[in-house]
Amino acid sequence: MTTPTPAPYSALDAWIDQHFDDEVRFLQALVRVPTDTPPGNNAPHAERTAELLQGFGFTAEKHAVPSADVLAYGMESITNLIVRRPYGAPGSGRTIALNAHGDVVPPGEGWTHDPYGAEIVDGTMYGRATAVSKSDFASFTFAVRALEAVARPTKGAVELHFTYDEEFGGELGPGWLLKNGLTQPDLLIAAGFSHEVVTAHNGCLQMEVTVHGKMAHAAVPHTGVDALQGAVHILNALYAQNQDYLKVTSSIAGIQHPYLNVGRIEGGTNTNVVPGKVTFKLDRRMIPEENPVEVEATIRRVIEQATSERAGISVEIKRLLLANAMTPLAGNAPLVQAIQKHAQAVLGEPVPAVGTPLYTDVRLYGERGIPGVIYGAGPRTVLESHAKRADERLDLDDLRRATQVIARALSDLLA
Repeated sequence: MTTPTPAPYSALDAWIDQHFDDEVRFLQALVRVPTDTPPGNNAPHAERTAELLQGFGFTAEKHAVPSADVLAYGMESITNLIVRRPYGAPGSGRTIALNAHGDVVPPGEGWTHDPYGAEIVDGTMYGRATAVSKSDFASFTFAVRALEAVARPTKGAVELHFTYDEEFGGELGPGWLLKNGLTQPDLLIAAGFSHEVVTAHNGCLQMEVTVHGKMAHAAVPHTGVDALQGAVHILNALYAQNQDYLKVTSSIAGIQHPYLNVGRIEGGTNTNVVPGKVTFKLDRRMIPEENPVEVEATIRRVIEQATSERAGISVEIKRLLLANAMTPLAGNAPLVQAIQKHAQAVLGEPVPAVGTPLYTDVRLYGERGIPGVIYGAGPRTVLESHAKRADERLDLDDLRRATQVIARALSDLLA
């Protein structure tokens, strides 16, 4: 049972309750426009989002990333959105940005609901991005609407940042907006889940390794050099590192130890041909205490050592992504305190401040000195949400309560 709250908190809650059906319909409309990344043709979703926001009286600035940059990045189109809501003279108070990403991984197989149907069954909405993170397009938008209808702040500002590049690292999403001087908020709340405040996350290094041998007919294998056997030797050396990583632990609750995963392998030409080339892509999660430069140097050294142990094998190593960890900045205390205070009131239980082994584009704000936290609509764990799996879902009670928590927190932060 939650504790009774004084106005304006109760009035904010009531406004959100009264408009919750509209919020759900808004989220359904967003889920029904696919944003599979890859291929990453996400400008149409931004156009639809801007159209829906206009219906609430919110003007969304459309910032299209140049197509040459997008194509070189491996995507098709990106239009990032900024909605600016000033409440006083410039400099009269803090500017708080709310960021959520609209791009998602493709649905994949195994769904029992239409991944773009936004079907509601027993209070749960099913569909790709219902939990991560189109849900927070809705929670952030309706929190701001409630704030303006009830609390009516007179200083500071709120900005909605709806971006479309998180799955590829965020450099052409928030990174592009920040790099081009289109925004410089004082504080940031980014899309997350309702039952914890995330203040830190892992970093991620992704690399592509191409192993070269010499192709030959399988009937005379001695005339070739098997690139797959070379790759297996390298992979065994890399996987052996995971045993050492178990000894490297983070001091941040919610984050344990580094890990290396190889998520994609391809090569060879036919079953009766000794493969002359094999390529694999690895993902190395880095805890906040690690130095990314040293991590990459170690991986390269392990690969090169294993390669030297196989005659006739050579490798090419290419870095695909280096996402730094998000570390807590001292200035995030007001965010953490406001969200924890109101989450406990709304949810009826304490909400911990923790780290997460995921990596996000929130780090890009932190790298520019903008204190931020991750909080939004979702369950207690990624596993419960089915994010990046079949039947991704969102409990609509989590959507309602996260919207209330964010509206209350904004009211405090802008007071």
